Amino acid sequence: ATTEGFIYSFGFTLVAGVVLNFIMGVGAARLMSMSIARFKAFQKPSLFGYVADKYTEVKTRKFSETKKTFFIISACLVVLSICTTFLGVEIAIDFKGGTIVSYSYSGDIDPNSCKSELESILNTPVTLQAGESFDSDTNILTVSFSYDQSLTLDQQEQLLTAVQNAYPDNNVEELESNEVSPSSGREFFGKCIVAVIFAAILLIIYIALRFKKISGWSAGVFTIITLLHDIIITYGSFVLCGFEINSNFMAVILTIFGYSINNTIIVYDRIRENQMIMPRSTPISELVNVPASQTLRRSLRTSITTVSTMIIISVVAYIFHVESILSFSVPMTFGLIAGTYSSQCIAPTLWVWWNEKQGAVTVGDHAKA
Repeated sequence: ATTEGFIYSFGFTLVAGVVLNFIMGVGAARLMSMSIARFKAFQKPSLFGYVADKYTEVKTRKFSETKKTFFIISACLVVLSICTTFLGVEIAIDFKGGTIVSYSYSGDIDPNSCKSELESILNTPVTLQAGESFDSDTNILTVSFSYDQSLTLDQQEQLLTAVQNAYPDNNVEELESNEVSPSSGREFFGKCIVAVIFAAILLIIYIALRFKKISGWSAGVFTIITLLHDIIITYGSFVLCGFEINSNFMAVILTIFGYSINNTIIVYDRIRENQMIMPRSTPISELVNVPASQTLRRSLRTSITTVSTMIIISVVAYIFHVESILSFSVPMTFGLIAGTYSSQCIAPTLWVWWNEKQGAVTVGDHAKA
């Protein structure tokens, strides 16, 4: 229930943030810019970043011509990410079921010093994690393990005694014991998967309608393919770093969804705009090269800022041993890089590859289709 509430609250906060950003960042900013531009003193283009003698055309890069290289790089990354599964995937108790017992303590401890003793009592692998409560100064030792049956009172007493014997000078006391049934964990994980699939279908429909002038259905499908590419790479980073597949995994996926789609839609929007102004004899490859080049600088700046923030958070979390934040920020860094790469290099080149397969050689050919 705690994990389910965490994901629901995260999703609600994400949606609220997007809506407020749209209202304030787009609507309010546009209104203020138009209002201030009515005054003669603010009608100079230089105030808005345009200087005629310093303005240069964006260099057009050959994205379409190097699409095979992009596809090979992505295929290798996806295969390697899938192969990390053979290293062993740790599924959190929230999804597979089990028991979590929390103890309070004082001073400093080595959380793994009593691991073998606890495993001998329970006859199952045990994970121990020491940390500090965010709402108080209490130090907390968390013991989690998969267990088919509920803990008996005798077993709880044995666990408490074992922990107290391991840390005799740390005033160990049991705080709470929570159990998640395997069926509930699987059901919740299934709901998460259904939610992701439903969101993907809605995205295809939205992009198909929004960009129907540039073969919207294919654009929608290729957007989902790039999202799947990003999710697999993010999954590989989770497994490679030894993090559990838990609520943080779903939170990262939700964030990457929004981030990657936003970048991809901006590229598609430029493709649609350029299709209306480019000569009909222009090769369709240029219809992708120009918009992707125009949006490249913006995407890189945004990504560098966000990734730098995630790296700083990861370093701080590592120093202070806050694994719950570390298991979010590190995979998020990989996901953001993968999302930027796929939205600039994979989604538009997949789109142009498909249209070339359909016989569209020039902008005019595509406009007729």
